[in-house]
Parts: sequence; structure tokens; C-alpha cells
Amino acid sequence: MNQSLTGHHGTDHSDRFGGIGSTALLSGAVGFGLGVAAMLGRRVAVQAPTMAAGDWLDGLKREHKMTLGLLDALEQTGPDETKKRAALLFQLQHALGKHAVQEEDIIYCAVRDHGASDQADDLNHDHGYVKQHLYDLEQMDKGDPQFADKVRELRSLIKEHVEREETDVLAKLHSQLSDDQNRALTRRMNREGMKVG
Repeated sequence: MNQSLTGHHGTDHSDRFGGIGSTALLSGAVGFGLGVAAMLGRRVAVQAPTMAAGDWLDGLKREHKMTLGLLDALEQTGPDETKKRAALLFQLQHALGKHAVQEEDIIYCAVRDHGASDQADDLNHDHGYVKQHLYDLEQMDKGDPQFADKVRELRSLIKEHVEREETDVLAKLHSQLSDDQNRALTRRMNREGMKVG
């Protein structure tokens, strides 16, 4: 018998994993591997539209457009469509969560590095209010007549934030960077998005 599986009295310890044999261990490892692959596949799928843009600013613009589209769909729901409202809100929370991580952890840091700390702080501050609105919407009864008003407030806040980013702060950053720097920032942003996708 293999010495590594026997004790000093010749006892078989191949069952030392609480009765789990090597086949079960192998199955568990394969299952874990498939789970990781599925998770990575989901993350790639979520990040794919942003990555397909090919440039960090274009990727963020695509995400902005998608977010406004989700808000429009949410605003058009009625008080009797509580399940649809909950589903759209969940989708919006997920999209904005990923988007915020990309901007806060990568893009706004680059903005600060290029001399616009106050603007980066203002944009980051806006994110706090967006998160508060999302929290408030989640807490509300989805049949509440005020739900649509709260969605409109959030859309207005996001639209103003997006316009400031796309036409001013982020547009300036993009023009300040070389092609190589923009490519590097794109890679970093997409990698960050993959972490939470």
C-alpha cells in the first residue's frame, strides 16, 4: 500500500477527508472550476459593451446611454407594475454600481493626477447622491405614486452629471492624454469593471 496513505500501523488513511473519495474531490474541483468560468463569463458579458467601444471615454458614454435608457423604462412603468419596477431597479443598481467603481477607482484618480482634483471631487460627490436616490427607491413601495417622481429626480441628477463629464471634465482628460495613455487607461478601467461585472 502507498506509504503516504498508511499510518505507522498500516491503517489506510485514504478516507481522511471525512468519507469523500478522490472521485468526489475531483468532481468538486471540476465544479469549482466551472463555477469560476461561469462567473468570469458573466463578467466578460457585462463588460463587453464597454470593452467593444475600444476607448475608455466611448465606453463610459455607452454606459451613460444605457443608464438613461433604464431610467426611461423605469419612469414609464405604472404603480401596478411593481415586479417590473423592482427588476428594472435591480438592473439599474447593478449597472450604476459597476460604472461608479470604474469612475471612482480609475477615471477620477486620473482626473486628479492631471490637475483637476476639485472637479473629480465634485463628480464623486454626485455619485453619493445617486447612491442615496437608489437606496431611497429600493426602500420605497414599488406601487407608491411618488416612485416615478423619485425616478425623475434621479434621471435629472444623472443627466446633469453625465453632461458635465462628457462635455467638460472627462473630455478634457481624454484630450490631455496621449494615445498610449488613453489605451492604458482603457485597459485599467475595463479590468476594474471586470472585477464587479
